Amino acid sequence: MARRGMRDMVRGTAVAVVATAVLGGCSDDGASGTASQAASAASSVASEAGAALASASAEASRTLDQIKGGAHARADVKLGTTTSASGGRKEVPVTVTNPTSESRTYAVQVNFKDSHGKVLDTVVATVSDVAGHGSKNATALSNRELSGDVTTSVARAMRY
Repeated sequence: MARRGMRDMVRGTAVAVVATAVLGGCSDDGASGTASQAASAASSVASEAGAALASASAEASRTLDQIKGGAHARADVKLGTTTSASGGRKEVPVTVTNPTSESRTYAVQVNFKDSHGKVLDTVVATVSDVAGHGSKNATALSNRELSGDVTTSVARAMRY
């Protein structure tokens, strides 16, 4: 549904551009210019969303790749139900259970996905000082506004 939300936003932008041209009178470039403006606006919205995801993915990879001597720990992480937060962002509770006897810190990469499994956003939640054989909660918050039904998954998790 998030993909549908993006399509609806693109269509809405295109309709707004066309309506502005029709209500304000056509310029010298006529209907083909209006169609071109609409296509340009739609392309711009899609491009911005793609750039935001690429930037978030690169930052998440950079953060996790800097951890030296850590252990892969996806099995130690459970995600709760994704809900809406302020500003149209999405959030999900993250619970980490430390199976070791010593206190550890976790870096958890959470992917926010649409109903088709397409990744819309990704963040890294850091959960510090999880006691040995204990659990600790945190919240992963999307970087930007996400619409529609959004699910989450643990892409990577490191214990260090």
